Amino acid sequence: MKVFKFGGASVKDAAGVKNLAKIVNSYNDSLVVVISAMGKMTNAFEELVYAYFNGNGIEQHYQKIKEYHLSIITDLFEPEEQGVIDEWLEALQLKLDTEPSLNYDFEYDQIVPFGELISTFIVSSYLNKLGWQNEWIDVRKILRTDDLFRSAGVNWELSSELMKEAFSFEGTQRYITQGFIGSTDTNLTTTLGREGSDYTGAIIAYALDAESLSIWKDVPGVLNADPRWYPKARMIDELSYWEAIELTYYGAQVIHPKTIKPLQNKQIPLLVKSFIEPENKGTAIKDTEQNVQLPPIYVLKEKQTLLSISPKDFSFILEENLSEIFQVISKHRLKINLMQSSALNFSVCVDHHKNIDAVMDELSEHYGVLYNVDMELVTIRHYTDKAISEVIDGKEVVDSQVSRKTARYVVKQSEWNFK
Repeated sequence: MKVFKFGGASVKDAAGVKNLAKIVNSYNDSLVVVISAMGKMTNAFEELVYAYFNGNGIEQHYQKIKEYHLSIITDLFEPEEQGVIDEWLEALQLKLDTEPSLNYDFEYDQIVPFGELISTFIVSSYLNKLGWQNEWIDVRKILRTDDLFRSAGVNWELSSELMKEAFSFEGTQRYITQGFIGSTDTNLTTTLGREGSDYTGAIIAYALDAESLSIWKDVPGVLNADPRWYPKARMIDELSYWEAIELTYYGAQVIHPKTIKPLQNKQIPLLVKSFIEPENKGTAIKDTEQNVQLPPIYVLKEKQTLLSISPKDFSFILEENLSEIFQVISKHRLKINLMQSSALNFSVCVDHHKNIDAVMDELSEHYGVLYNVDMELVTIRHYTDKAISEVIDGKEVVDSQVSRKTARYVVKQSEWNFK
């Protein structure tokens, strides 16, 4: 059996749903198909959560979500069949009619997953309408987690047992389920972190000892850069697990950072394929030689903040200082993308986050804290002198870090113009 994962771009409209159906029906394998929320609906649901939590503009955001999904349904179903998601919309409305708790992350996890639930229900119903039998599975019943809302940890043993029972392939050859979401053992809905649907696919593949996990995207495979930023991007046919983990760590958007580990543990290949050209083979990520010659691979992370931290008493930066700094950063859930240490200074480049001010306020009690906003972090894996020049020429470099295989530069935000 195989696991397929389709992201929001693949089901952004009725044409996308029809295309997904054709791809799924072209395989005779036993399949578990993991699907994200449609189009940009996760963003829309996040806006709805904010409105709900703050008690302002709820109906406007709800109607936007409702109308988007109904427009897709109108193109897929006959008039008498178009009530396919009415129960989900009613359940969402009931939630919005209640008072929010004081825990934003909890409320996020109770509302945003409706995007995945509605999306998969539409796809499953459409496949059944075409006569392509499948079973819709609520993944929350079988993917069990702790209660760290918005970044839940997986209970691997229990989830594996439940998945083997649910995906028995006794009554059907295809299952449709959701990515990104799970639930606690008390049935409170949780999420695995933004873009976590890839991770869900890997969890299911691991639990079922799948032949492969295929992630279907709007690119031909793994490219050596984001083509929207670097127009000369080209495809990479094969990557090792090791290399893929390195790239996701540096911020490559092609797969979720947690996806690789469960696949590598059971030697399950990850295939990155195009839903636009499904006949093409795409990129294979598997247990292969790490010394395969690869071109320079470019990763850009935007909206970065550079924090520079120094002891006020002019003492050295020592282990106890670093421990204290990391504790504050971890408490406020900032993600460190690059760090540098010298005798009197410790610098970190982090994603811009609403808690940055709180971090600086707390650190300022014992340290001097300087910051630069509107930074960009560029990583060049397997760099060459030419590749470095191409990236930093004409840029104001604020910080840099170069190792044997990887060069990284914090630069001031500006226009990119590759020739």
